[in-house]
Amino acid sequence: SLILASGGWSPLSSDRYQWLEVDLGGRTRITAVATQGRYGSSDWQTAYLLMFSDTGHNWKQYRQEGSIGAFAGNSNADSVVQHKLQHQVIARYVRLIPLNWNPNGRIGLRLETYGCPYNSDVLSFNGQSSLLYRLTPRPRQMSSESISLKFKTLKNSGILLHAEGQNGHSLTLELEKGKLQLLIRKGKSLSPDIRYLVTLGSLLDDQHWHHVAVEHHSNHLKLTVDKSTEWQKDTHLTAADILVLLYFIVSACLCALSPVQMILGAQQGFSYRSFYGCLENPVYNGLNLVDLAKQKDQRVTVKGNVTFSCSEPVFVAMTFTGPQSFLRLPRRIDQSSLGISVGLQFRTWNKAGLLLTFELPNREGRVWLYLSKARTHLQIHKSGRAPLELNAGSALNDGQWHSVDLISAGGRLTITVDGDEGASAHASPSFLITTGGHIFFGGCPAEENSQECLNPFKAFQGCVRLLTVDNRPLDLIKVQQRLIGNYSHLQIDMCGIIDRCSPSHCEHGGSCSQSWSTFHCNCSGTGYSGATCHSSIYEQSCEAYKHKGNISGYYYIDVDSSGPIKPQLLYCNMTEDNTWMVIHHNNTDLTRVQPSPEVNQHVVHFEYASDEEQLTAIISLSEHCEQEVAYHCRKSRLLTSPEGSPLSWWVGGPGVGQMHTHWGGAPPGSQQCACSLQDNCVDSRYHCNCDADSNEWTNDSGLLTHKETLPVRSLVLGDIRRHGSESTYKVGPLRCHGDKNVWNAAFFDKETSYLHFPTLHGELSADISFLFKTTSSSGVFLENLGIKDFIRIELNSSNEVLFSFDVGNGPLEVSVKAGSPLNDNRWHRIQAERNVKEASLRLDELPAVTQEAPADGHIHLQLNSQLFIGGTASRQKGFRGCIRSLQLNGVTLDLEERAKITPGVQAGCPGHCSSYGSLCQNQGRCVERPTSFSCDCSSSAYTGPFCNKEVSASFKSETSVTYAFKEQMVNELNRSSSASSSFPSSIYSDITLKAENVSLSFRTSQSPALLLYVSSYHREYFAVLLSKPVLTNYLSVGVYLKAHFEGKPFIFCQIDQNPKEDFNLTSGVEFNGIRSLVLGRVHDSEGLDLDLAQIASLGFTGCLSAVLFNSISPLKVALLHPKTSPVTVTGPLIQSICGFTSANLSHATETTHHLSGKRPLVNAIRSDSALIGGVIAVVIFVTVSALAIMARFLYRRKCTCQRQEVKTVKPEDNPELPFRSRITSQNGPTENQKEYFI
Repeated sequence: SLILASGGWSPLSSDRYQWLEVDLGGRTRITAVATQGRYGSSDWQTAYLLMFSDTGHNWKQYRQEGSIGAFAGNSNADSVVQHKLQHQVIARYVRLIPLNWNPNGRIGLRLETYGCPYNSDVLSFNGQSSLLYRLTPRPRQMSSESISLKFKTLKNSGILLHAEGQNGHSLTLELEKGKLQLLIRKGKSLSPDIRYLVTLGSLLDDQHWHHVAVEHHSNHLKLTVDKSTEWQKDTHLTAADILVLLYFIVSACLCALSPVQMILGAQQGFSYRSFYGCLENPVYNGLNLVDLAKQKDQRVTVKGNVTFSCSEPVFVAMTFTGPQSFLRLPRRIDQSSLGISVGLQFRTWNKAGLLLTFELPNREGRVWLYLSKARTHLQIHKSGRAPLELNAGSALNDGQWHSVDLISAGGRLTITVDGDEGASAHASPSFLITTGGHIFFGGCPAEENSQECLNPFKAFQGCVRLLTVDNRPLDLIKVQQRLIGNYSHLQIDMCGIIDRCSPSHCEHGGSCSQSWSTFHCNCSGTGYSGATCHSSIYEQSCEAYKHKGNISGYYYIDVDSSGPIKPQLLYCNMTEDNTWMVIHHNNTDLTRVQPSPEVNQHVVHFEYASDEEQLTAIISLSEHCEQEVAYHCRKSRLLTSPEGSPLSWWVGGPGVGQMHTHWGGAPPGSQQCACSLQDNCVDSRYHCNCDADSNEWTNDSGLLTHKETLPVRSLVLGDIRRHGSESTYKVGPLRCHGDKNVWNAAFFDKETSYLHFPTLHGELSADISFLFKTTSSSGVFLENLGIKDFIRIELNSSNEVLFSFDVGNGPLEVSVKAGSPLNDNRWHRIQAERNVKEASLRLDELPAVTQEAPADGHIHLQLNSQLFIGGTASRQKGFRGCIRSLQLNGVTLDLEERAKITPGVQAGCPGHCSSYGSLCQNQGRCVERPTSFSCDCSSSAYTGPFCNKEVSASFKSETSVTYAFKEQMVNELNRSSSASSSFPSSIYSDITLKAENVSLSFRTSQSPALLLYVSSYHREYFAVLLSKPVLTNYLSVGVYLKAHFEGKPFIFCQIDQNPKEDFNLTSGVEFNGIRSLVLGRVHDSEGLDLDLAQIASLGFTGCLSAVLFNSISPLKVALLHPKTSPVTVTGPLIQSICGFTSANLSHATETTHHLSGKRPLVNAIRSDSALIGGVIAVVIFVTVSALAIMARFLYRRKCTCQRQEVKTVKPEDNPELPFRSRITSQNGPTENQKEYFI
């Protein structure tokens, strides 16, 4: 120890290539280091690296959190800075490399290490040796077995451990390409059934010690490699196989046998690859096998040359750390030699990088050997000659050691990758290839004026070893001592490669790829997104899909969002007020019981489309779940026998479930059916209809609604074999509704109020999502603090959200600015995520903003305070408003329950229509609920949860739908009239409508045709017709009115989504005393002129949908509420989807048009105005008694309305209204039909 001593160490030169090395005299368990500046000086280091080694070569850099290499040093010469190592190191040599030092002084330090002696037992294997351990099988099976050891090797393949049992079954721990694989072989055949269970670790051939443990508990296997652990549940193993895995007791071979050596009991000819390296402290169930071998225990057999020390060769490697790294070797001494040969081994993750380059003699050209697309390329440029290029190898960026040899001799040029097992390329250039100067490896010096080295490619990042020039090995230690060549930014006598994909930070099955400095996650097909595939792209429930405007259908549901449960495809039924998640199983049909003569019971098991953990989460998430059960019987009792014991039962609930003897509609434990509770069983002496044992068919059916008993997993029916017994059963799908998370909300009344929850645990990744609404311009939504770390989300201003945190690298901020104020008292959604790679923040539907994490920085978020919601521990300005559906890593915080016991915070938050009212379409009205909203479609021609489902019907020529208006209906239609208007009580009174708004969709091949007809008690009418002149189809709206009214009424026309056109009339009109509205055939044609009466008598053949007259939907009530509405239907009226089909048929040649006549706000039109809204495809005409006003609009195929001259005409004077033209009618739609939406 030099701490507190006088003096200290200070090198002659102060640069990054100096180090202080300490020999501890033997392998030591090192736990901490401390540094101090040089006594009485201005010399101290401010940052440094730590290296460890067992041999004084092949150093390994100590990294904090797996990536951080630098330690913070001193700020003066006297204070002591100690660092406790996060994970202990076992080594003999310690090397400290200063990175930065006092700019006003030099490198200077005193160093102290802390630790204790380390004792170990070591075995060395040379590839032809082995150790076998045998025990006779124990009579009692043990509950667990374990074996642990450490190993080090330079070979990337070989078997560490092999255990065999009876029947030739075996378990093997094998090193394959630097990774450990745990696999099971079953059978003695030459081609046994091999299953790979677990693969862990990477770069394990680095000649450093690695810890391995294999544990077996019950039917689980646990493999641990260094700090990574993985459990494998082997559900395919039988009881006998489990005993085989316990058969480590019988035969365990540590390290591989020689190629001809066999495991006892194995099939002849089955061999293993040898292991070359060292094992340390192999312990099986507490027994040290090396001790047993030293004691020559009869249970241990040593074969071959096994030594009790670790002899290892010395291979000095160097690491090219970045773009500035290079090695320059001097030109060859023997210039008379013809040709050149260069060889090396490298390992890297990069697909591209320069391996070496040199000039040809006399600067006549240049040679480059480089990696591109993970292949080696040799490129030679010589003046006056065509470029020469060779390539060999593939996938050379896999992190494994690869050799490459460049040989030019005897007029032949060869490049070889991975020796005889690899690939090679040849050429015979007509010119000599040798070096005319220095050879540069990895890159070029940074000097701008240097022409000796040119690198048009990327610099190499990776490790190089076994470098030879002209078959002479290069001594890299002399290079390190600057006795040979020159270098910059190299780490010599170590390979600093890191596998950033082991362990993988890619979640949810995302595949990891990497370069030297970073990694990338491919999330394709996982259902998750983000830099680490952390955040789910799916919603957590059908309720969440519904309130994004979706309709019924199959959706992927991710019940725990970013949690471990996989998304599942479920059916969402959104046709009712409640939104149902439907989980089917393998038999939801009514099934007849087929008794078997061998059994007395009928047993059926139900397999659900969801996994067990998904089912459990769905049931827990939902407010209500139910499952229908039904039993149809004839002389087949259900629950109770005459003796009182249960004849049948079902099993349900979480896990394996429990037995239940109640039936649908009855409470658990009652052993009753629904009829017993309703007091209507067929026999009052029994609690179920079927238990009456009747000769007549009857049934017991009902809903199971207690969530703790669901789902139904199996059904056992007992009374099935008596003579004359018959029965059928049905178990419906599991149905759940109500997402307890979506509407869970709290209102923060004051800026000083807050809720607190346990500490957020998101060390490596964390996602936070919630909705908020407020009228405040700023406030903290969420905050959690640590000693130095923190995480916070806040409303920074009225249009900016700020996400900030610190994991030890300094505060990092991500902000999103909205284009409009966020304090508009409407719901806004925030999604924030932080992982080891980046941080992201998304607001509403705006693009996510991301901020990359510092390279090789701290990655663990360490928090220890309570999580504050709506306020802060640091007493900053809290949040005033509502927070809803707050989720941390997919887990919803119950804001409402916590708010009930917290002053200043209220549970729940009303006012959803301000944000979601736009989802109610087609004049639907948003209705507030305590924890949701709904759409009232009573004033809409549509139905469905968002009033977006068309109501359509198919009409025949004899079909007639008549809606009779009553006084209260007229009052509703005229609710926009002035308050001073008064109407007589008689329905025959002179009732006047101030405006008519008509819209409908139709599809027909009939013309002319009457689409809609409205009559009055004053022999006035309103009609929408389809006429057919000689050249073009057109629509007509005819209105026959008596009264004269002051003002300037007008009509406007809108076809599909085309611009609306207005048409002013020359005088005012009123529509008085409306009586009825007719769709289809008009039976009462009194008061109609002959032409219109003729068309009305033909009826309508085709489809009508979404018919709306002001707020009345006659077609909708006729189809859905015929018994409670003043509607009369004659002839066939068949509900159909004809309103949708034409737009979806890709083979049809029809055109679909949307037409609507929408009026301005009535309040903007004074009481002396009369508005007639007509939706016309081609021609609208208005006929007025005494004043015949004509407004004509010509409809072309492009859906344009063309204004014509408005003049007074008589119907017979209008040549474009050929009511007497030939009338055509067909039975149904054809390819030439057109569909119009009015």
